[in-house]
Amino acid sequence: MERGNVLVIGNSGVGKSTLINSVLGDEKAKTGYGSSGTTDKLEIYESEEVAFRIIDTVGFEPSLVKGWKAINAVKKWSKESAKNGKEDSEINVIWFCVEGTSSKLFPKTIKDLSKATAMWETVPIVVVITKSYSVPERTQNIEMVSNAFAKQKRYSKNLKHIVPVVASTYTLNDTAFAAPEGITELIDVTNELMPEGIKAGAHDIYNFKLKRKKGLAQSIVALSTTAAVTVAAVPISLADALILSPIEVAQINGLAQLYEINKGEDSKQFLNSIVEVGTVSTAAKAAISTLKAVPGINIAASVLNAIIAGAIVAAIGEGCIYAFEKVYTGEKSIEDIDWVKKVMESKLSPQFIENVTAVAEKISKSSNNKDVGKLVNSLLSTIPTRKM
Repeated sequence: MERGNVLVIGNSGVGKSTLINSVLGDEKAKTGYGSSGTTDKLEIYESEEVAFRIIDTVGFEPSLVKGWKAINAVKKWSKESAKNGKEDSEINVIWFCVEGTSSKLFPKTIKDLSKATAMWETVPIVVVITKSYSVPERTQNIEMVSNAFAKQKRYSKNLKHIVPVVASTYTLNDTAFAAPEGITELIDVTNELMPEGIKAGAHDIYNFKLKRKKGLAQSIVALSTTAAVTVAAVPISLADALILSPIEVAQINGLAQLYEINKGEDSKQFLNSIVEVGTVSTAAKAAISTLKAVPGINIAASVLNAIIAGAIVAAIGEGCIYAFEKVYTGEKSIEDIDWVKKVMESKLSPQFIENVTAVAEKISKSSNNKDVGKLVNSLLSTIPTRKM
């Protein structure tokens, strides 16, 4: 399969490796944080399911010498790849990665990145605003990028798209997070900029995006489950408390955003019906009463809370992924309130109680249960998925 090439450049710590992992759905790229970065040479990553490979470059450093080295590393590779016999290495699209949390650096960063890619004068550019956690600041950041590019007259005509992204689920506090965003849009615009003989067909790119949405959705559920386990591991009655409500709502909203569930009145009713079915009290009381009646389960109240909370949030997340994917593919509508209620009820059914009981029994028999959160999450991951 002939593939196009995407050159990814940006300052160290901007999140290039995380972005690549999120787009390709694979943990091949090295990840890290901070000014030192983690990718020390140019690496090429690809997936059999997408029409372009991604070339990760040396991270730019703020110091003059290191910045010069990074620019020259890209120039050297670019000249080498353009030689005869290496036509398949020709760059088709460039991703300029700038960090949304460091918007004051946009002008200098874009100037440096333009120098590094000077030999690719006509290659289309997509500016990716990474770590774009602040929704109110996105419009301002897009405008700042546009203004910075306008001053680079030689390359301003190459700017085709500006895409703010959250490449991986980002924890804001114990009960809130920023869900992945912008990844499938970036896949779309990049594919569209590929030469006609290379770009993937509509059906293939749709299926690839659907798979990426599911992978990102599972990361939201995993983080939400961990949050539930942590928050619930306290000596209070889980059945009478609403401590999980913020986590449940954040998870449902994050998944709805990922699957592009519109925010109209119909979608509000659709999402509210999920919240109603997933209310902690009903499922928790049933699970607690069942667990208390099981002989041989001897664990602290905090551990019991953690087990039940994690299981409930995981079940709700699993149900949401199934339901939202059906809506996204057009198989179901947000008007199908009765259907989505049945989906969620099936996730919190007697089978759910049996699965939670099995986890509790395993933990009760474990000789090392000091790390409750890790143990609960490990065991919850073994609960079989019910097909609907």
